[in-house]
Amino acid sequence: MINRSNQFVHQASDSHSHQLLLQFMTEHPRALVLTGAGISTGSGIPDYRDKDGNWKRKQPVQHQEFMRSHELRQRYWARSLIGWPVMQTAQPNAAHFTLSALEQHGYISQLVTQNVDRLHQKAGSQSAIDLHGRADEVICMQCSLRESRAVTHQRFAAANPAFAGLTASAAPDGDADLEIHFDDFVVTGCPVCGGILKPDVVFFGDNVPRDRVNDVFQALSDSSALMVIGSSLMVYSGFRFAREAHAQNKPLLILTHGKTRADELADVKIDAEIVQTLTRATAALISTAQE
Repeated sequence: MINRSNQFVHQASDSHSHQLLLQFMTEHPRALVLTGAGISTGSGIPDYRDKDGNWKRKQPVQHQEFMRSHELRQRYWARSLIGWPVMQTAQPNAAHFTLSALEQHGYISQLVTQNVDRLHQKAGSQSAIDLHGRADEVICMQCSLRESRAVTHQRFAAANPAFAGLTASAAPDGDADLEIHFDDFVVTGCPVCGGILKPDVVFFGDNVPRDRVNDVFQALSDSSALMVIGSSLMVYSGFRFAREAHAQNKPLLILTHGKTRADELADVKIDAEIVQTLTRATAALISTAQE
């Protein structure tokens, strides 16, 4: 059984990591699963932080700056012409499909993701809560019009043909590592009211909608445990659920590479390759249940 003495396990080797995960899932069925960027790197979407929890590049755009600065919006949407197609065409990897299978077999009670890539939904997950929103939709901050990101993308590309042909390496969440002058980039407004268009995601410095947070808290209360997969939990929006699980005396497992903000709260910490660990443990779990 899991030890609640605040002792956690660091498993740097992959050789037995799936056994630790299998034991946890067997002892704590119907857990809530919270995923982060580390689960989508295998789909070609870069993550934000290194194994020590530090930023790999400049911090992402801040909400207030985006709303206040036309120049920042020029930079954001210009880079998005390169970065967004990477996220748009990304496909789920085995970890996404495995979590979908766990959901379908009733082994997890709720799936929550900090990612905005919608890969869980592409993999067939029905219950996923997009904690930080979804990058495939755009919202007008004035009249609340919603439209597909693909439509917005095509409009920006048509208005900026010189930028549409540029190339750069992809960055997290539809961004790109492009550093040029953006003064000539045309930022088109809402087609209805001319207002500021913004991806329907929670930028840094913004708050997760309260009803969404409450839904996750309720799901956590109804769950047997919390499993965090592929997240450093360095941002409070995810860390608060690890803290709440600990406060409720619910077992907490973390599967990711490197340190996390909740390591000292974890009952089991597995530092190992995510896809292999998750798929092997799940295959064993489902196989045993079907015997």
